[in-house]
Amino acid sequence: MAVKCADILKLMEEVAPSYLAENWDNCGLQVGDLQGVVEKVLLTIDVNFAVAQEAVDRGATLIISHHPLLFSPLRTINVREPLGALINYLMANKITVFAAHTNLDLAVGGVNSALAQIIGLSKPVVLQQADQARIYKLVVFIPVGYEQKVRTAVLDAGAGWIGNYSHCSFSGKGTGTYRPLKGTNPFYGREGELAEVDEVRLETIVPAGLLGPVLEALLDAHPYEEVAYDVLPLENRNASFGLGRVGQLAPPLQLDQFAELVKNKLGLQAVRIGGGERQVQKVAVCGGAGADLWPLALQAGADTIVTGDLKYHIAQDILAAGMNFIDAGHYGTEVVVLPVLQKHLGDICSRDHLDIQLLLSEINTDPFTFI
Repeated sequence: MAVKCADILKLMEEVAPSYLAENWDNCGLQVGDLQGVVEKVLLTIDVNFAVAQEAVDRGATLIISHHPLLFSPLRTINVREPLGALINYLMANKITVFAAHTNLDLAVGGVNSALAQIIGLSKPVVLQQADQARIYKLVVFIPVGYEQKVRTAVLDAGAGWIGNYSHCSFSGKGTGTYRPLKGTNPFYGREGELAEVDEVRLETIVPAGLLGPVLEALLDAHPYEEVAYDVLPLENRNASFGLGRVGQLAPPLQLDQFAELVKNKLGLQAVRIGGGERQVQKVAVCGGAGADLWPLALQAGADTIVTGDLKYHIAQDILAAGMNFIDAGHYGTEVVVLPVLQKHLGDICSRDHLDIQLLLSEINTDPFTFI
């Protein structure tokens, strides 16, 4: 059975749910045909002409990139200009491009998780919880004998995720009552008569971005003409989703020693550092441009922050607060996610018996070099 791009992108929802993406972002399909057949997928941080040519050379018809190819709205696509020429080349070679950007930043096992892991931080926790991580409690009442069908429908639609656990729910039995009025078509009972029905109360949680699809699945699976359910906003959020991570470094190191460790782990020529008066023990990380999170890192008790794109005045502020910093570059702090994504998506494809090759791009798209 042929695998389509849409099949792979549906699996990406398990890795980096689209509802986690920031409103200003442009994640998802960038160019191409979701119904196109795919046997090989190329994973990359950026899409440029070299990456597109690599996809052609290696037989990949789907590129999954971290950074969106299209970010600002286009007024024209001029094939004589760089972006237009690239789009034209991708379309001519029937290559589909999909971007997982801020949703991959915030996801469990995404950019920040990968960065914390490769540096060797123990027990990392989210530094800044995502607004998109707000959750609702869903309560629904189901006649006995139909609870499994409804439970499966809502949980398969994305409800019931708590950290690294999926399909979480609670149920208990009770008695439901209702009186069908004129013109109704009750599943149990008769028009005009009070009905008492053995029912199951099912509770689970739903992330805000999936509330619509979950409710649609609920109503489709439930046998009642009128479904009794509650959607309750919760103060607690899914603490697993968010920007940055903060964790412990063991054993503690001097800043120059830790900088060498970061260089080696990330495969970098050089890093920019500041500080050094404090030993490195508790470290905050944020892939890409995460310097704005340094006050949260300080509040969390971190003595050092590792990120990219650190600006001069922010660096001064970090030093004034008594913290260390390591600027390991935007690309260097994000490219670590690609092998993690390859394994995670590969495991899901194997689970679903999809014969797909996931290739890591061999093109270094970092615009900076050191001499």
